[in-house]
Amino acid sequence: MNKTLYLIVLFFFLIGLQVFVLNNILLFGFINPYLYIAFVFFFPLKENRYNLLFTSFLMGIAVDFFADTGGVHAFATVFIAYFRLFFIKVFFNKLEADYPFFKLKEEPFGKVFNYIITLTILHHFLLFAFSNFSFNNFSNVILNTLYSAIFTLVLFFSGSYIFTKDY
Repeated sequence: MNKTLYLIVLFFFLIGLQVFVLNNILLFGFINPYLYIAFVFFFPLKENRYNLLFTSFLMGIAVDFFADTGGVHAFATVFIAYFRLFFIKVFFNKLEADYPFFKLKEEPFGKVFNYIITLTILHHFLLFAFSNFSFNNFSNVILNTLYSAIFTLVLFFSGSYIFTKDY
């Protein structure tokens, strides 16, 4: 499949999955998975960085529109999309010359695990911090971040294990 077509299908699939299925899951009253951020993880490094930022904004604002959250998903998604290259340099020791050849599924699992966990927790913390927008509920922000990140990570790694093609 063409890489551009794959990204378009992945974009709409993740928005649809998030909006119509995952937003309706509320485990124990406050745990909600946010799997749509997987788009940021899988976006190729060789593509223009502004394309990633723009599509991340569109994805976040689409989730905000359907969840009526006023832009916090867009902010958190664009934030992790912007700092993604920094974390790739930190966790994978990649230089700019390595970007066209970088594929997440070809990297060691430990590095991928740390990279995904870091971006997921960062996204969730920003999301819950700005949606609560108060230091009075800081313990709730931490608990929501922790539990929702665990739920998101379980869904992400089980889904990527199930849908990854091994040749």
